[in-house]
Amino acid sequence: MPKVSVVIPIYKPQEEHLRAAIDSVLSQNFGDFELLLLDDCPEDSSAENLIGSYRDPRIKYARNEKNLGISGSRNKLLETAQGEYIAIMDHDDISLPDRFARQVAYLDAHPETGVVGCRVREIPSGKIASYLGDDHSIRLALMRGCAIPHSAAMIRKSVLIEHKICYEERFSPAEDYALWRRLLPHTQFHNMEDILFEYRFHQANTSKLQEDKMDKAAYAVRAFLMAENPALHLEFMQRASHVTRVRLFGLIPILKITRRYNRMAVKLFEALPLFSSKSVSRIK
Repeated sequence: MPKVSVVIPIYKPQEEHLRAAIDSVLSQNFGDFELLLLDDCPEDSSAENLIGSYRDPRIKYARNEKNLGISGSRNKLLETAQGEYIAIMDHDDISLPDRFARQVAYLDAHPETGVVGCRVREIPSGKIASYLGDDHSIRLALMRGCAIPHSAAMIRKSVLIEHKICYEERFSPAEDYALWRRLLPHTQFHNMEDILFEYRFHQANTSKLQEDKMDKAAYAVRAFLMAENPALHLEFMQRASHVTRVRLFGLIPILKITRRYNRMAVKLFEALPLFSSKSVSRIK
């Protein structure tokens, strides 16, 4: 059995993006993997023709007989995967050469951890996306949003099997955030400080095409997380701050309003303290 199963769902990819994704996997410094590619577009054979040009026996391609959607395709990939660890990828992203080796080494050394992510570089801007690293900080950040970069994550498959966890269609396209919610009670999380992944940011991203649906799904996941983890949510609220800036003519900063749990502070020109307050709840 391979140590790692790399799972990539495919849907009408651009040829150069898919080829770059596959090449990045085959160029890894860690070679004990299988690469599973599942095409969710039954009527289009262009991806099959491209993948057929490779002669690496670690590549396994399949096409759905009917469109299953992203969550259904991801679950089918999980069922097929034979590896101890699951390396998540999308068909237009790039894993840098040390990604698998570094993430495998971390999971091998930390059996309490079931999910490990990393820092991510955006393509083509070159912007670096950083994430909180330690388990508790990630748990707190999950109260706000998807605190682990899903397409750059490696997951311990045994945790998914033991607790019967999979992707949930009702939360698509925020199925990744919902997956972290399900895993929260059962394992620990970690984000590595290294930049091991490149995320291709463009107008065809699901987050762009389905922005409204994404927001609603993420809101639903967040509501469940808050209800299921009241102590974590309370700690998050006590630590979190929300900043509002009031600008004259939309340009000149006049007021900076900072709200933190039960406190509010107002500064003039973002520097001079103008007003502060603290609310106190009393039970009679």
